[in-house]
Amino acid sequence: MGTTHPLILVENLFKSFGHGSKRVEVLKGISLTFCPGEAVAIYGSSGVGKSTFMHILGTLDRPTAGRVIYRGQDIFSMEEKALAEFRNREVGFIFQFYHLLPEFNALENTMMPALIRGMHRGEAAMKAEEILVEVGLGERITHKPGELSGGEQQRVAAARSLILQPTVLLADEPTGNLDAKTGHAILDLLMRLNTEKRITLIVVTHNHEIASRMPRRIQMVDGKAFEEH
Repeated sequence: MGTTHPLILVENLFKSFGHGSKRVEVLKGISLTFCPGEAVAIYGSSGVGKSTFMHILGTLDRPTAGRVIYRGQDIFSMEEKALAEFRNREVGFIFQFYHLLPEFNALENTMMPALIRGMHRGEAAMKAEEILVEVGLGERITHKPGELSGGEQQRVAAARSLILQPTVLLADEPTGNLDAKTGHAILDLLMRLNTEKRITLIVVTHNHEIASRMPRRIQMVDGKAFEEH
């Protein structure tokens, strides 16, 4: 991987929801290491805690116990504002449902994180167009989500997640809403971006066929993670 130092260290992670006797333990002591530039699938059936784990990894949620260490820093010891800045700077997200704003075109949707960061509009537009060309949407930049296919919308979501050049790309069921052929094309795109940009790619999927295409696979069963060898 070019370095032996882990990018992300997950130590004894627990997550539970609810109170008292109604408490449900979703993650049960997960410890994993992710290295820079890796492509990893986290797979398992519905309800085993994959999305919960992904949300904690992306700092959208906090663990009940345990630590997540990015480049030596315990991220959940940060204040909320610093954590939000970290997330905006370091982590890109792609979800099953594209979360595009329907009133904005592909270019404007892609620009959004850069504008939130405070980037000048002209620079944001230039970067967004460059990435949309990279993901194969050069001809579609003025189209709104309603005028794009599911696969094209997911490509816009991928472009949007990349505009701030994140270190880590977290994709939660990125092919779950697409037919098999389009799903594989989206995975091809993500893996190409992983190779070319050296982005650490972590894909959560219930689809074993999608998982089997990734160089490293971790199976989640009942809130625990098992490395596949």
